[in-house]
Amino acid sequence: MANWGTMQGIGATEAHARLITESFQRLLGRALVEVNEGESIRDKLYNTPIVVLSHGTEDDPVLNYGNTAAQSLWERDWDDFTSIPSRLTAEPMERAERDQFLKKVAEQGYDDNFNGIRVSSTGRRIAIERGIVWNLIDEHGVYRGQAAAFATYSYIE
Repeated sequence: MANWGTMQGIGATEAHARLITESFQRLLGRALVEVNEGESIRDKLYNTPIVVLSHGTEDDPVLNYGNTAAQSLWERDWDDFTSIPSRLTAEPMERAERDQFLKKVAEQGYDDNFNGIRVSSTGRRIAIERGIVWNLIDEHGVYRGQAAAFATYSYIE
């Protein structure tokens, strides 16, 4: 797996990690990952065992972040993971439901009880339980996309 620090400028990746974690903190009132003094939020988020991913604000939003846990789960490296529309993480029959769910999150800010089926790059079906999906809002109040995090999942055989 590629190191995301080598994929983008260090400032951009540190800034995106802060966007993900600070948006989470503001909306849910708790930390997504615990960072000790002297630790890099970028490295901590990228290496946490919790699956964390995000997409941007394009008309057909493209994934712009996936930590090592997300890359492993979806069986994609950094370059592949961050070049696909996020809708392709869901099976075709799940996409309409996914779109409705994301609209709901956009309106209310977050949902902390997401359950759903997604699909890896090799077609393996993934059952996600108790996921959290939230809006990415920067320090100026500008909407920058959405992120998701979850620790409970299983492959459906």
